[in-house]
Amino acid sequence: MKKQNAFVIFWDYDTQWGGDRSRSPGGPKNWGRLDFENTERLLELHAQFNIPACFAVVGAAALPGLRPYHDPDQIRRIHAAGHEIASHSFQHDWLPALGPEALRETLMRSREALQQCIGSQVLSFVPPWNQPFDHLAGLSVSLSERREVTKNRTDLKRLCDALAECGYRFSRVAYRPLHRRLIDRVCGRRVEMPLRPETIGRILTLKVNTPCGFASETQRMVLRCASQGGFAVAYGHPHSLTSDGPQGESHLVALFKVIDRLRKENNLRVTLPRELLATAQKEASVP
Repeated sequence: MKKQNAFVIFWDYDTQWGGDRSRSPGGPKNWGRLDFENTERLLELHAQFNIPACFAVVGAAALPGLRPYHDPDQIRRIHAAGHEIASHSFQHDWLPALGPEALRETLMRSREALQQCIGSQVLSFVPPWNQPFDHLAGLSVSLSERREVTKNRTDLKRLCDALAECGYRFSRVAYRPLHRRLIDRVCGRRVEMPLRPETIGRILTLKVNTPCGFASETQRMVLRCASQGGFAVAYGHPHSLTSDGPQGESHLVALFKVIDRLRKENNLRVTLPRELLATAQKEASVP
C-alpha cells in the first residue's frame, strides 16, 4: 500500500450487551442507553466536520427490540449517513475464551444480523476489548489470556482465520510486540508511532496507536502522521461522549478541528476500512 497520511476513527457501539459483560472493576455497568443517546450527537458532529467513521456494532443490537439492547433504526441511520458498519461480535463476547465453533457462531450471527439490518455487506470487524493480544508471529504473548484460557484459546491468528472463513476482510487489532513493550518500559510510558496496514492470514489489519479517546496524545499522533506519513488510528465509545474524560465531546471537537485544518492543507486524509480494502485490492491487481 502506498505511503499515506491518513486518519481512521472507530466508535465501539457496545450498547447494554457490552455493559452487561464489562470486565472492568465493579462488574456489569448500566451505561447502555447512553450509546444510543450520544450516537445522535455523534452523527451531528461527524456531519458538521464531514468526517466519516467506522461504527463497530454489536450484532444483537441490530435485531428487533427496544433500547438499551436494540435499535436497528439507529444503525440504519448511521449507515445512511455514510459511515461504515463493522461487527463487534454478536453480544460483546470475550473472544480469547471461545473455541472454534463458538467463535465462528458469534462472527456469523453478528455479520448476518448487521447485513440484514442495513442491506449492505459487512466486511470489517473490531474485537471487543481489542483482544486477543496473543500473536506469536508478531512477537506478542498475552500471559493473562493464556492464564485464563488454557484450552481452545482464540489467539489473533485463529481469529483472523475464522474472520476470513466467515466473509470478513478487515480487522482492527491491538497486539503489542515484545520489543515495543521493552521500549515502553525503558521510556516509562507507552511509545507509539504512525503505522501502516498489515495482513494477518487473509485479513487486512490496522493497529490502534493512540490511547482510547481524543485528548492530546491522539492529537499529537495525528499531527505526526500529517508530517511524516502513516496512519493514526483512534477510537472511543459513544456512551463516554458526555464524560469529562478523554472520550468527551470537548476533546473530540478539538481533534476534529485539527483534522479539518490538516485536511484543508492537503496534509491528511480521513479514510475507512472499506476504502483501505478497495485500495489494497486495486494495488494487488496491478501487474
